Amino acid sequence: MTFPEWTKPGVYGALVGAVAVSVLGFTWGGWTTSGGALEMADNFAAEQVTLAMVPVCLGISEEDAERVEILATLREASGFQQRNAMMETGWATLPGTDAPSRDLADACLAELALDGS
Repeated sequence: MTFPEWTKPGVYGALVGAVAVSVLGFTWGGWTTSGGALEMADNFAAEQVTLAMVPVCLGISEEDAERVEILATLREASGFQQRNAMMETGWATLPGTDAPSRDLADACLAELALDGS
């Protein structure tokens, strides 16, 4: 079976076009693989759970008898030391877990507004 002469450039053009569209779609077009979409969904869910738990963190802090001393300690600390101090208080521990959450500690610190703003 013989093909017309014009089919070879047409097939090559179609292949190059398909590769070009794929590259452009995944880099600039916003396309994603199922693994990438799953990772984005997991990250979004974790962020939303953290935001939902901030009122719990603040409630625990309000019920703590040593709140004034702890807040003074948190104000004196700086940067990551402040987050570590928040994690040591136990306020940033999610219910049902043993270890404190770094993300919840950061979010709770932001809501406490320790810098006076």
